[in-house]
Amino acid sequence: MDQFRGLMAAFPTGVAVVTTFGQDAEPWGMTVSSLSSVSMDPPTLLVCLRDASPTLDALVRNGSFTVNLLHHEARPAAELFSSGDPARFERVAWEKPESVGGPHLVDDAHAAADCEVDHMHRTGTHVVVFGRVRRVVHRSAAQPLLYGLRQYASWPRSA
Repeated sequence: MDQFRGLMAAFPTGVAVVTTFGQDAEPWGMTVSSLSSVSMDPPTLLVCLRDASPTLDALVRNGSFTVNLLHHEARPAAELFSSGDPARFERVAWEKPESVGGPHLVDDAHAAADCEVDHMHRTGTHVVVFGRVRRVVHRSAAQPLLYGLRQYASWPRSA
């Protein structure tokens, strides 16, 4: 499977942090690069989360989540939310959404999509979560953060 890892490392993708709230309103979140638009009508996204993740457990209980699309200067947040650091929400600015969803990373995300869980599918070590988008917030026109070839980068600006 090293060949598969190499194949996927060669496929650059955007970086997002999926967030939700636990039973006691505590925030949970993790960095993901497996994110895709599924449908425009109804607007639906899919994210893939590790099946042993406490963020996935909280998301299942809550029934909603937010996809925070990180901007090009948010590499520290991407690394923090992939580290498992239990104090990660103490180290970033965030706010609670108006209705459904999880914490919005106000300084690190150029946009956020609040979603309700539509359905899920387990495959291998991950769970594919399909979310109906209920609200989109655009925070800035910053360039997106990308990940590929085992490194972070930003989208090049055209001349």
